[in-house]
Amino acid sequence: MFRNDREPHVSQREFTIADEYRYDRRSPLRWILSHIWRYPHLPLTAMAGFVVGSALYSFALMQVGAAFDLIVARPELGALLVIALTIVAARLSHGLSSLLAWYATEFTAQRLERDARAELYVSLLGKSQTFHNRQKVGDVMARATNDVQQMNMMVSPGASLIYASLASTVVPLLAIALLRWQLLLVPMLFLAAFVPALRHYSRELNPVTGRLRFQFGALNAGLAEAVSGIEVVKAYAQEAQEQGKFSAAARGYRDLFVEQGRIQARYLPLLLYGVAFGLSFGHAALLFLRHELSVGEAVAFLGLFSQLRFPTFISLFSFLLVELGISGAERILGLINDETELDENAAGHRAPIRGEIVFDGVSFGYGAAEPASDAGGPARGLNLRGITFTARPGETVAIVGQTGAGKTTLTHLVNRTYDTTEGRVLVDGVDVREWSLDALRAQISTIEQDVFLFSRSIADNIAFGAAGQATREQIERAAHEAQAHDFIMGLPDGYDTIIGERGVTLSGGQRQRIAIARAFLTDPRILILDDSTSAIDSATEDQIQRAMRRILRGRTTLLITHRISQIRWADRILVLRGGDLAAQGTHDELMASSEAYRRIFARYAGDPAAQQHGDPAASIISR
Repeated sequence: MFRNDREPHVSQREFTIADEYRYDRRSPLRWILSHIWRYPHLPLTAMAGFVVGSALYSFALMQVGAAFDLIVARPELGALLVIALTIVAARLSHGLSSLLAWYATEFTAQRLERDARAELYVSLLGKSQTFHNRQKVGDVMARATNDVQQMNMMVSPGASLIYASLASTVVPLLAIALLRWQLLLVPMLFLAAFVPALRHYSRELNPVTGRLRFQFGALNAGLAEAVSGIEVVKAYAQEAQEQGKFSAAARGYRDLFVEQGRIQARYLPLLLYGVAFGLSFGHAALLFLRHELSVGEAVAFLGLFSQLRFPTFISLFSFLLVELGISGAERILGLINDETELDENAAGHRAPIRGEIVFDGVSFGYGAAEPASDAGGPARGLNLRGITFTARPGETVAIVGQTGAGKTTLTHLVNRTYDTTEGRVLVDGVDVREWSLDALRAQISTIEQDVFLFSRSIADNIAFGAAGQATREQIERAAHEAQAHDFIMGLPDGYDTIIGERGVTLSGGQRQRIAIARAFLTDPRILILDDSTSAIDSATEDQIQRAMRRILRGRTTLLITHRISQIRWADRILVLRGGDLAAQGTHDELMASSEAYRRIFARYAGDPAAQQHGDPAASIISR
């Protein structure tokens, strides 16, 4: 019923898992039900348990009424003992059936939370970089943790209480009808008033719960951003400003809670129940005085009617939990269903990469509202225009240009972090869009200036790209080649040292060397170096450069750098200016023919950082 292999909303994804279960994502409610119905025996067991439990409880109340009639008429110890044992058996059976129902309900809720979180995580892994650029990490974390947990609570105790309430309403009414149909008058009038009052309560509550979940996401996003940027906050003494922002967000969250409380305080069904109970007692007394009702029937009726107090009272909380769960599901489903630009193309081209890269009239733009340059600032229009060049297998191609020229953007098109707006990028003569994304990226390694390391051991960080297949000997060899082994062995636990999140316990140069070791270990056919030695001292850089020249033999390398020595030994140099390819060629050719290259090269040569690193070319140009 709910498994939908022909899902109407299937967006492109960069990553999927084999035999993935397909849920109905056309609406939050359908999505939740498709999750629950994945394990049909659990909700069916819960439903049966609640119905049987309510029936047994009502039967016990009717037996109490029979006992009263027996006492009034002519007490018989044997008959009373049978009724007492029957009531005990009914209540014990009621307890067992309720236990089974809540057991099944709790299992359903836990599996819903587990499966929804796993589905969201896989979906996030499959989203494009453009999608992730739009998200606030704190808000995503709020959806993956708190909103998913709200879905758990929506089922247990939320929806399960509603179903138990429904059973506790229908079954007693049927029992009252069997007892004496005239007694249904007041209960039916109560239901006629209860249902619209409950619908009014739910309509008032729904928008508030939606805003509450949204505000929680905003609160969490602000907190995550402040904690992530705590170094900047402290450096500029902006603690008071950040505290004010957090307090304002917290006040907004508090105000919504107060508004929710006001709605709950105006909950009318409890008042209606109190009035109805008094009327039902009066009706039963009137029938008794007219000799149309026995004492036992009156007692049984009031006991059965008292069961309606449970659904009346519990609806105050259960509907709130359901509304919060649906609001959370809507936010989660919004992430899952959000469009992404790239597809993994699992059936695409797979082959060992030789390393030829061809840009054929490539233009690219992030869009009006997207990050648009190497610096991450906003810009409009195209960031790259009509780029055409060829990198032959094994060549090292240096990419130079001023900040914002599009250097990093160009390299992101090779491994399909983004797709071209116009033109083609070909690897070994095949458009990258025709490659299987996994096969393409598995043979390309990127080392960026802003190195990301996981809060794991150093060995795990180096072996990250090897999918758990690297031996300790291979890890250490890669570290030796990246000139990282000595400082690693100086750490408390060597390669087993756990580093802080994003590698904050290491210096910039140490992080870059670990990233270089990680790239060496994956043995890529194409290597992209985005100013990857900027935080390394000159002596260490010389050692790494010698190791890299050995490693890079036979590999195609795209090199973004301002180090003159690296630019000079490149086989080809691309000069970018404002998104255009201003010139290309060898160093000597460009020095002779390109004014733009001479200006860039002279600027690098005059850079104090270049002079400080003792770059030999710097001294040549500056003379």
